[in-house]
Order: sequence, then C-alpha cells, then structure tokens
Amino acid sequence: MTVNSIPSGSYGVWQQCQVESVIDEVVEQVTRVGYAVVDGGYSSSELKDISDEFNRIRKRYISMYGEQLLRDINEYHTIRSPLTHNGGVDVFIGLALNENLLLVLRRLISGKFVLNQQNGVINPPLETYNQGAWHRDLPYQHFVSTKPLAINALFCVDDFTFENGATFVLPASHLSEPFPSLNYIQRNAIQVEAKAGSFIVLDCMLFHSGGFNKTNYERRAVNHLYNIPFFKQQISIPNNINDNTLSQEAKEILGYDCMEASSVGQYFAMRKNKYY
Repeated sequence: MTVNSIPSGSYGVWQQCQVESVIDEVVEQVTRVGYAVVDGGYSSSELKDISDEFNRIRKRYISMYGEQLLRDINEYHTIRSPLTHNGGVDVFIGLALNENLLLVLRRLISGKFVLNQQNGVINPPLETYNQGAWHRDLPYQHFVSTKPLAINALFCVDDFTFENGATFVLPASHLSEPFPSLNYIQRNAIQVEAKAGSFIVLDCMLFHSGGFNKTNYERRAVNHLYNIPFFKQQISIPNNINDNTLSQEAKEILGYDCMEASSVGQYFAMRKNKYY
C-alpha cells in the first residue's frame, strides 16, 4: 500500500451499499453527504440554445417588470418561473424534465413528486446577490427526515468554478437540525465545481450558499425544486403554461393533479379524473 492511499479492505462489516451505475453512485452520495453532480447529457449546440434562451428570457423579463422594481425588491438577479414565459417553454420545460435528472429523483424521493419552482439565477461579477448567504431550500425549517422531502437541482448554464462563485455546501448538514457554528462552517464548507450542462443535486435540507464571483463575467444557473406533493408551488405552473403538448407524466411532474381545488365540485372532478 502506498503512502496516503485510501484503504479498500474492511473487517467486521456485514452490510455494504452496492453500486452498479452512475445513478447508484449519485443516490448514495446525496443520501450520505447531501449533494452530487449529475451530467445533463446535453451537446454543445444544445447548451448554446439554452444559454441563448436564458439571455432572451432575461431581457424580456426585465423589460416586462422594470429594472428599478426588480432592484428595489432584490429580484434583479433572478428570473422567476422561466418555463411559464412565452417562447421559453420548450427549453425550460425540457430542463425540468431532463431524463438523467428524473432517474435520480425517482430514486431519492419516495413515491410521487412535483416541480415546486424553477428560477433563473445570476451570480453577478464582483458584487453580492440574494443567494450568497447560507440557507436551506426549505427555509426557516429546523428538522430532519429519514427520506428527502424535497430535492434541489441547480442546472449550470455556465461552468461553476472556484473563481466565479461555485456553490458552497456543508456536507451532511441535511442530517442535523440546527445551523452549525461559524467555526464549524469555516472548517467544513466546500465548494462544488461543475461543468456547464451539469445539475448540482442537493437534498433541500442541506445548508448551501452561492459564492462570491471574483471574475468579470456573470455565472448563470437554473434552479429547480422538486418535492413531495404536500407543498404548494411557488408560482402555479399549470395556470401559466399550455398543456396541449405535454405527456401525462409531464403533467404530473408539473403539478397538474395536485392543484388546490376551488370548490367541492372541482375537488370531485379532480378525484374522478384520477380514476380514469
């Protein structure tokens, strides 16, 4: 055995996780330490299309709501629900339904899950932004569960590097209720580098933070939050997109059969549809 090599043998062990695929490895890592990186499987031309669409939707978004308002409410570096914006639907719904990602989600979340929210996120150069602070993606909650209630999938439109503020994580913090001490954070926080086209997958109870972008260029991402169907969506997706081309599976993931009933009659109609 060479100096500093990691031991591969063991003794006194009767049970061990077995991994046979990349998906198995991702699931084990998210379960144990709370995060992993998943390749989205996109070609260079597809990544360019996503990048171009991100920029187009962002320009339209700022024009629609006004730069001053967005800055006043600390929303200038965020694009809320891009999959509901006209013209961006195909690209951003495609991100939300990425098959590599869904394979992981189906393993991590027991039973049914829905997309709670999708947001474009811009880490600006040489300034702070609203994701640059430690948080959980189910904020204000100090509890843990034996199974994930929600999973965060941060799609990297650009490369995530140490220099441009790649996401910081506190490994295994999804397993402890309180936020750790400052000394603990300084000793144990790590940055997750990832290539454009990857998803950084997090248990939503993992404490994480965007880093400070020390470059002269923005770092862009599209964040997704998937959860068990007991949380309301941040912004109603079914009420804001055309469902004519969506498969039944896509409708379920986008929350069509988990909408809040406005009356007893509508509740009965929704129940009836589930049984046919």
